[in-house]
Amino acid sequence: MAFIADSLKRIKPSPTIAVTDKARALKAAGRNVIGLGAGEPDFDTPDNIKQAAIKAIETGRASKYTAVDGIAELKDAVSKKFKRENELDYKPSQIIVGTGGKQVLYNAFIATLNPGDEVIIPAPYWVSYPDMVYLAGGTPVEVVCTMESGFKLTAEQLEKAITPKTKWLLLNSPSNPTGAAYTHAELKALTDVLMRHPHVYCMTDDMYEHLTYDDFKFATPAQVEPALYPRTLTINGTSKAYCMTGWRIGYAGGPEPLIKAMAMIQSQSTSNPAAVSQWAAVEALNGPQDFIAKHNVIFKERRDLVVSMLNQANGLKCPTPEGAFYVYPSCAGTIGKTAPNGKKIATDEDFVTELLEAEGVAVVQGTAFGLGPAFRISYATKTSDLEDACTRIQRFCGNLK
Repeated sequence: MAFIADSLKRIKPSPTIAVTDKARALKAAGRNVIGLGAGEPDFDTPDNIKQAAIKAIETGRASKYTAVDGIAELKDAVSKKFKRENELDYKPSQIIVGTGGKQVLYNAFIATLNPGDEVIIPAPYWVSYPDMVYLAGGTPVEVVCTMESGFKLTAEQLEKAITPKTKWLLLNSPSNPTGAAYTHAELKALTDVLMRHPHVYCMTDDMYEHLTYDDFKFATPAQVEPALYPRTLTINGTSKAYCMTGWRIGYAGGPEPLIKAMAMIQSQSTSNPAAVSQWAAVEALNGPQDFIAKHNVIFKERRDLVVSMLNQANGLKCPTPEGAFYVYPSCAGTIGKTAPNGKKIATDEDFVTELLEAEGVAVVQGTAFGLGPAFRISYATKTSDLEDACTRIQRFCGNLK
């Protein structure tokens, strides 16, 4: 259509949402489908958070517009969280609350990118990163991080990728889609590089901060290298650890001029996040945190089950991730084989398509995240479904000729 903007030609719909929608449609048509595409906990929002939202409704605090960039009480809770958990000091004027982490990321790119500006994005990456950069007029620079390197960017790769046009390095740890998480030492190697290039800013997506296993200790770049604090935007939210994906609350701490610019953009787009969600998030950040560790015990059990079962499937190789609730197995060993219906598996997209058709298991192809042949599984679903799904995947791989 001629009236659609040219900028939309540079982007594509979210593959993870597409897979989830396809699985939902097949289920509605009566197929027995297990959807492992959506990245959201299967646990319900904790009761104390729900009750805080109900109280906000009953007392009228959820009925009106709020400050565009978040209520004072939530900014205070975010400030205390950053201090308590990350050793970072952010004043209210350095904090913004948005409608999910995605809006915060998008606002930051819109606020800072000029045509030709480059954003270094380690691949595999969350599907939305490059498209958000494109929409903001920038150029994503994808740096492939292989399974052999633990899916992590090295200092040497970062040094090589930086040019005079580089505006941001975007880091996501633990990672969606791989679950890979950077140690303090690995982050220090990267921040050392950034200290040599003062024109490069650092954006961190720490949404999976609390979802780590095996005694892994989380750190964030501005904490690891305090001298980087003035040019770091630290992004987080309540979606994953607090089981609040539907509430849509993300937040960030960063340089005051950047936060002010992001708030101005938000004032002309969505205005404030939903008031009821903000009051729920206050309770999430200030209230009891003990349920997170309990959930992580279950997530770790699921991770270990899925990794073990996938490594027993013909042609698959699945590393053990440090965090989040994803695994990212290679399906290179299945490429070139033929499915029972006669279809040849030439790509990871063929693999996931035939897996869905033959066995009713919905996963997302690795090429959507910038590195194939592989696929992503979200193990944030009930254990019995995961076991069933992995058995189906084993059967599917065993039937390839």
